[in-house]
Amino acid sequence: MSKNLLEQLRQVTVVVSDTGDIQAIEQFKPQDATTNPSLITAAAQMPEYQGIVDQTLLQAKKDAGAGASQAQIVSLAFDRLAVSFGLKILQIIPGRVSTEVDARLSYDTEATVAKARDLIAQYKAAGISPNRVLIKIAATWEGICAAEILEKEGIHCNLTLLFGLHQAIACAEAGITLISPFVGRILDWYKKDTGKDYTATEDPGVLSVTKIYNYYKKFGYKTEVMGASFRNIGEITELAGCDLLTISPGLLTELKSTVGELPRKLDPAKVASLSIEKISVDKATFDKMHAADRMAYDKLAEGIDGFTKALVALEKLLAERLARLEGENLVIAG
Repeated sequence: MSKNLLEQLRQVTVVVSDTGDIQAIEQFKPQDATTNPSLITAAAQMPEYQGIVDQTLLQAKKDAGAGASQAQIVSLAFDRLAVSFGLKILQIIPGRVSTEVDARLSYDTEATVAKARDLIAQYKAAGISPNRVLIKIAATWEGICAAEILEKEGIHCNLTLLFGLHQAIACAEAGITLISPFVGRILDWYKKDTGKDYTATEDPGVLSVTKIYNYYKKFGYKTEVMGASFRNIGEITELAGCDLLTISPGLLTELKSTVGELPRKLDPAKVASLSIEKISVDKATFDKMHAADRMAYDKLAEGIDGFTKALVALEKLLAERLARLEGENLVIAG
């Protein structure tokens, strides 16, 4: 009797849960978990996680001290909320959680480094080893430079919003722990640009991750490839054998309920015979390749903008919740 696709996938690929929903993580028990500003903002609005939000806000209010403004309290809570969710997730999974640096710092190397150090300090204060945390940073040139500094300090990074080979090569040459090429967002761009529907085998996102995977294995880079942002299970099955795949709860459910054969598609053993040109990527090369790749150029900017909007929404949500909590406390005190 054939096994379901999820069981078979786990035999060749590390399966990661792409969600801020702790109940979904408990259900699927992935090795690792990833979050991003959009997922954290969505989770923070779910009634079942109101306790995490309230606890984070009240602790921030206490730590900010008497006389702190609402804006100061919200800013402190905002910095801590992703870690609060990360700590809950780490109680469930055996591996690593990815926690994202504020997307508004994506073009500021020094600020990204400072924010990453702060996130790791929060995890350490809670008794979590840095080896269980990946700091997520957008794969701008400035973000990659920040990650290179952090990796040398023993802070492991996950470079996200990655769409082009130039980004992937720069990350590998910088010694980054892991990259997250966005399969579905690449497909979205090509469908909109060409008006064409793609089968899984010709999916531009699948082809992009396959190219990056083969490049890394051909030249012996240690950086792990984690395919992300999937639109259907066909994209996932075409990347069976990738180092890691981060998958939403909905698609994990579909994989679990689908029975059939799942052949391994990506395999280091098959790479040796491939003819691949090695490219060295400095800033000038990166900028030139990025400008020439319309899809990567568009999607990186769009992704940073989308995460920024989610962060602004989260700040607003926290401010509203703090005002409500303070109102409730006033009523109790009265």
